[in-house]
Amino acid sequence: MEKINYKLEVFEGPMDLLLSLITKHKLDIMDIPIFTLVDQYTEYVREMQEADMEVASEFLEMAARLVYIKTVSLLPKHEEADQLKAELQGELLEYRDCQIMAGKLADEANGFDYLSRKPDTVDRDNTYHLLHEPGELFDAYISALGKGQRKLPPPVSSFTAIVSKKIVSVSSKIIFILRRALKGGDLHFKSLIEASESRSDMVATFLAVLELLKAKRMVAVGEGDELTFTLNNEKEGVE
Repeated sequence: MEKINYKLEVFEGPMDLLLSLITKHKLDIMDIPIFTLVDQYTEYVREMQEADMEVASEFLEMAARLVYIKTVSLLPKHEEADQLKAELQGELLEYRDCQIMAGKLADEANGFDYLSRKPDTVDRDNTYHLLHEPGELFDAYISALGKGQRKLPPPVSSFTAIVSKKIVSVSSKIIFILRRALKGGDLHFKSLIEASESRSDMVATFLAVLELLKAKRMVAVGEGDELTFTLNNEKEGVE
């Protein structure tokens, strides 16, 4: 193949350059002489650099790829080289077909860059015909509004569980325990807990006993199920 001596052209990419070399020197794209093609390609890239032309990285990547194919082709077993050549041939064929189709589309355009027309008028009925329950519309509104923007107050049902439970104060249980102790003498801790009507009542009873022991108004005797509380006679009772 003769050395490149024509004026340097500007190509869209490495594939464009390879096809130009194959066409110019009448090579068979299905049986490319890889050694000759590598020499011609690298020579063109070198001339681009010498002419101070901006060489895109994709041209250099293709040059490295071709040199690698040439290198592995020199090995005794060159199955990898055959595979790489087949891949390159497939890419070249696809690129050539795209160029052919692009040329046909350009011919169909008849010199116009684009075609346009006025949009067609479409009659639309904007009336909403579906029926929904009020609750469905409310839920849809809340969902569309978003959690971060919801300003509506919570429903009454959210407070039902709180309002329905009786809150027992510790002070009321202290008075209750002292009065029972004044009337009936010793009090069994187990009986006090079992008499509680709710968890709040049970917690208030336990805290009341602790407060009475801390204030030394009562004295604890025994342990476990036999634990009882007795009024401390040194303290005043509750009227």
